[in-house]
Amino acid sequence: MGGTQPEREDKVSLELTEEILQGMEVGMAFRDYSGRISSMDFHKSSSYLVTASDDESIRLYDVASATCLKTINSKKYGVDLVCFTSHPTTVIYSSKNGWDESLRLLSLHDNKYLRYFKGHHDRVVSLSLCSRKDCFISGSLDRTVLLWDQRAEKCQGLLRVQGRPATAYDDQGLVFAIAFGGCIRMFDARKYEKGPFEIFSVGGDISDANVVKFSNDGRLILLTTSDGHIHVLDSFRGTLLSTYKVKPVSSNSTLEASFSPEGTFVISGSGDGSVYAWSVRSGKEVASWLSTENEPPVIKWAPGNLMFVTGSSELSFWIPDLSKLGAYVGRK
Repeated sequence: MGGTQPEREDKVSLELTEEILQGMEVGMAFRDYSGRISSMDFHKSSSYLVTASDDESIRLYDVASATCLKTINSKKYGVDLVCFTSHPTTVIYSSKNGWDESLRLLSLHDNKYLRYFKGHHDRVVSLSLCSRKDCFISGSLDRTVLLWDQRAEKCQGLLRVQGRPATAYDDQGLVFAIAFGGCIRMFDARKYEKGPFEIFSVGGDISDANVVKFSNDGRLILLTTSDGHIHVLDSFRGTLLSTYKVKPVSSNSTLEASFSPEGTFVISGSGDGSVYAWSVRSGKEVASWLSTENEPPVIKWAPGNLMFVTGSSELSFWIPDLSKLGAYVGRK
């Protein structure tokens, strides 16, 4: 970005406003996928992004230089969900072959499997890593949520659910949420076997839970459902603050939504492939980008950046149109 300028000068921050959000557009796209992107994740403290695709590839990108650093093929197992560990070149991923539901700890650096995690008996539909310890949780269509330690092949705990589960840790790794059947259940990560300490209802929407996510400050939580609802709740009181509506998604798709870094906006895909943005404060739609696709893109906001990324049959980096702003936008 700054060429030969010292690093400090790149650290200009611009607050995300409705105007900036409305002016965001695809600044760069990677179109070399031969299947849909099923999952992606940003590393918390580096500029790396990892994607998983139906073309059975796992790809590592450096967002700062907008380059693909590595492509690893998982032909034998396929790949569905992918998450970074605390290490920027080590990921955990779920398979997509229908016969082996093990999760795999993979070093992208040398393409080596470090561990297999065996326990699920049906497709894994949710994967969330704890930022505090080397723990993670996985939710499956086998109606279990399993708790894991990255150093052990066997799961450390099992919670039974009634329906398709969505799971997420909060940013501190102290609490995790499991959503299914129209409710979000909140667990203390250190005492989860005591059961949920809170159960929040999302107001009669009992369609399949797709994703659940905390805002960075932990104050808000969102839940998307297959009916095309994005519910935003106060994560302490459980109050339903807003419900946004998009086109429903099919049972083999996942409706993904993401909070902006300050938790002021929510962006989401839709069953018709479009992308929408809402203001959390007003509950109103502030922007939309229509699409020719007919499946929801995966979508994530880049940590600490005025950028979000969508994955469909291509990977797109969305940034503000600077000509409309006339302002310099940099990393925080």
